[in-house]
Amino acid sequence: MISKESVLALPLWKDMVTIDLTEMKSVKLMNRVDTKFSAQLRLLPDLLSRAISDYRVQVIDNSPVASYDTLYFDTPDLQMYLRHHDKILQRDKVRTRTYIDSSLSFLEVKHKNNKGRTKKKRILISVDDFDDFTHNDEAINFLDNQVLYKIDALEPQVRTVFNRITLVNNARTERLTIDFNLRFENEQTKLTAELPDVMIIELKQDGLVYSPMKKILSDMNIHQIRISKYCIGTVLTNPNAKYNRFKKKVIFLNKLTKN
Repeated sequence: MISKESVLALPLWKDMVTIDLTEMKSVKLMNRVDTKFSAQLRLLPDLLSRAISDYRVQVIDNSPVASYDTLYFDTPDLQMYLRHHDKILQRDKVRTRTYIDSSLSFLEVKHKNNKGRTKKKRILISVDDFDDFTHNDEAINFLDNQVLYKIDALEPQVRTVFNRITLVNNARTERLTIDFNLRFENEQTKLTAELPDVMIIELKQDGLVYSPMKKILSDMNIHQIRISKYCIGTVLTNPNAKYNRFKKKVIFLNKLTKN
């Protein structure tokens, strides 16, 4: 596992043009097409160096690396997880997320439709509501309006902590997130897992248009993979979860780690 400090020490940061949170508001892409990739973390410096001319890096408090804490909620029988596993195109994710560096927390709902587009909606919540928002009337109303699952039918499942680098192309039509140092803890089984030396890359676009990043990733022999941090975290920390269709992904991630 590469520390956040060693990533921050990379000399290439001085050559990357930055973008702050205020500017990033114009690139929210809350209704988008997501394309995901995974690769060894040791390739990160090369990836970033190839992106310098076409992408800007988001900085928060002068840092290009942010820390995230995310908690996914699901039914006791993992209905949302199973819809993903069983390849049902229309599905939801419910999660709370804290941006550790800014101490801001949100309740978020991600809905994927049968055309492959992802819509994300969220509301600001108190950091104290991260683990349990059942007493927050605004959060309850928000959830009622977004998903069919009622709040009393959900329970915390997988907690994921990771670091993230966010890039935006010069035209501000796409964002790229690079997640690494992923750690999982299952709130029900109390089991933990890590994905050391692996990065999960997600390209977020308004539509399937030309992307310099896709060319960069192809040149680096980094290929698309359908992967969900919640689903992988569930497989790694819940022995009772059905995972037949995720076996190849787990084997692939294990190979990245071993190599």
